Amino acid sequence: MSLPAKDGIEARFATYVAGLSEVIGDARRAAPLRDYCTGLVMPGERKSVEPMAAITAPERVAAQHQSLLHFVGNSPWSDEQVLSKVRDMVLPAIERHGPIEAWIIDDTGFPKKGRHSVGVSRQYCGQLGKQDNCQVAVTMSIANHGASLPISFRLYLPQDWAADAARRHEAGVPATIEFQTKPEIALAQLRAALAANIARGIVLMDAGYGNNTRLRTEISELGLPYVAGILSNTTVWTASTLDRPIQVKDLAYSLPAEAWQNIAWREGSADWLSSRFARVRVRAAHRDTKARSEAASQSRAEEWLLIEWPAHERDPTKYWLATLPEDITFECLVDFAKLRWRIERDYHDLKQEVGLDHFEGRRWRGFHHHATLCIATYGFLISERETIPPSALSSSGFFAPSALPQNYRPRGAADPNPAPHPKLHRHNAQLPRCRSRQAPVAMPVLRRATTKNRAQTSDMTQ
Repeated sequence: MSLPAKDGIEARFATYVAGLSEVIGDARRAAPLRDYCTGLVMPGERKSVEPMAAITAPERVAAQHQSLLHFVGNSPWSDEQVLSKVRDMVLPAIERHGPIEAWIIDDTGFPKKGRHSVGVSRQYCGQLGKQDNCQVAVTMSIANHGASLPISFRLYLPQDWAADAARRHEAGVPATIEFQTKPEIALAQLRAALAANIARGIVLMDAGYGNNTRLRTEISELGLPYVAGILSNTTVWTASTLDRPIQVKDLAYSLPAEAWQNIAWREGSADWLSSRFARVRVRAAHRDTKARSEAASQSRAEEWLLIEWPAHERDPTKYWLATLPEDITFECLVDFAKLRWRIERDYHDLKQEVGLDHFEGRRWRGFHHHATLCIATYGFLISERETIPPSALSSSGFFAPSALPQNYRPRGAADPNPAPHPKLHRHNAQLPRCRSRQAPVAMPVLRRATTKNRAQTSDMTQ
């Protein structure tokens, strides 16, 4: 099978974007929509507005810059309607791998300097793995074992931002947006997905969300099963601990050797990923005391406690609570717990391929519009992935690089021919060595998950 002609890819891309233009209102927005999405999918190191203007309209960069800036920063089209349209168009491609199996909730961070970008605060940033100045967005993806797609994206607005009228006004935060915790935002996204009649899946979440008792309870009340990461100090009731609840870490230490099994869940870069697991039927304790033990131990439904303890580790490493059927196989339970890696793949590709974290504006609308268009472009790549052989992906982009004017220089870039300064050069100091600007590397299309290319995503959660 050969790589499809570029004209064919461009025609399909034009049809896809035309579908999006049906839900953005004013017909005059169709051209900047097309250009913005083209800029996101074209080869290039930066996917902020000015470089994309230079790529999509090299003969009139300044005018294109203003057009794209207005479209993403000020134009009042609906993010929700565009994301809904993306879902409708991309879902058939995802379902070629099988029905939707999971709804994955998580968040992703965007490191930032200063204090004026909307929602920026000192908080935990997953991209950096530590507390730092950043923005954080809560997302929900639909997934199966072959593909996944974010369908909801909402900026988390910290409490100090939510209460600061001046900063809210300056950043254009809608009056309807009030402070919500990340689990509350995630719950709203789940409810919206149910209201939209999206094919149901098992809710997957890490301990940042799964350790929230209220969130787990609300998910169950919505009629959705979950596999939720929890912390080691979470307490549960078991059949052998009716006098008091026990921390899951202590429960793990108490299990006999025969309770542990080596289970593989998916193919890695060199071999199948596997680890040692145990599972126990438990009831969540919810901070119960001994005095309430008898009533509490019987009032809540049983669920699975899944524990991972790799043979080379001194202590157990991960814990999950799961409201999956009692007769589910051990292998399937582990498989669902580990399927959450797909949202890490979403984040990786959204940032590396289409510039999700390249937005340079400061306002609420621009932040969400840029993210929506990144997800829309990502959706097209997902749809195209099945049509392009993996052997062609590393060297071929969708479109040929656009020719920039010879004298084009991005704003803020150093002048390649600086005038000598008498004080700086009075001792005939050698001028800095500057490498010539190389043509941008062609952006790789999203790849089919293979043994060879999984090694390139080793930073993801497994």
